[in-house]
Amino acid sequence: MLGKKIGEGTGRISNQRVLPPEGGMPKVETSFLADEQVLGVPAKTMGTYVSSLRPDGRLFGQGQGVVMGSGGEMATWTGSGVGTFTGNGGLSWRGVIYYQSASPAWESLNGVAAVFEYDVDSEWHTKSAAWEWK
Repeated sequence: MLGKKIGEGTGRISNQRVLPPEGGMPKVETSFLADEQVLGVPAKTMGTYVSSLRPDGRLFGQGQGVVMGSGGEMATWTGSGVGTFTGNGGLSWRGVIYYQSASPAWESLNGVAAVFEYDVDSEWHTKSAAWEWK
């Protein structure tokens, strides 16, 4: 069951690079920057994930990143998800992320599995949202 919304944001893919394939399937490393709201705090996020194409045409990705709040808050995250290609040249991802923070405003994230939506359009603009998974 989904709980409260943890945050949402918009951003942009900042870099991509092709990695050696695994099992003959392509692999791509993607980095992004985003402006977000995390538990009501304005924040900047940067992250990198590696996605691999599966034989069925979907993607599997794993990544990590850091979130820096406007009041000095900081958290790191790791996550994974499944991506699908959209009809307009973008990607749509769904998955789970786990935060770690020593900042008082965000330490409640330490015990949360967060379900996320992350969409990338054909011009590399991103839109994301995350909810607590109860």
